[in-house]
Amino acid sequence: MKTLARVVGVVTLIGWVAIPAMGQKGRWGSPDEPTVKAIIAMEKMWANGNCSPQPGLKDIFAEEFQGTATNGIHYDKAQAIETDMNALDRNCQLGEVKIQFFGDSVAVAYGNESSLRMGKDGKEWKRCLTWTDTWLKRNGKWQIIAAQDTVVACK
Repeated sequence: MKTLARVVGVVTLIGWVAIPAMGQKGRWGSPDEPTVKAIIAMEKMWANGNCSPQPGLKDIFAEEFQGTATNGIHYDKAQAIETDMNALDRNCQLGEVKIQFFGDSVAVAYGNESSLRMGKDGKEWKRCLTWTDTWLKRNGKWQIIAAQDTVVACK
């Protein structure tokens, strides 16, 4: 009887430990969902930040945000929201964005964008990025907590 009780106890303990460790199954957001529309609008604001200052940009980043730039350097919220007024891009364009949700409070946005930049030689060139941004819903507000950007060949 004691052996059976121990087995039941161990199985129960394993169940309690294993349940929280299981990951959330992801689901793709539909383009007509209000949350998807809101996240895409905020992604567009960030993409446009390379072409002109975006006053609301500071609200879309969590305080502990960390990003990885195209050169591998990590950057924080302050660096993510700054606009270099001496090196503005033009024709900032947000491309396709897809949102995958994991539960009610985590989302991953996969997208791309482009802009026209002035090179050091004075010639304009098109810069294209593919990126992944991780969003967290905290206190009813979606914010970016992590980002990874990669320069890609423009189509």
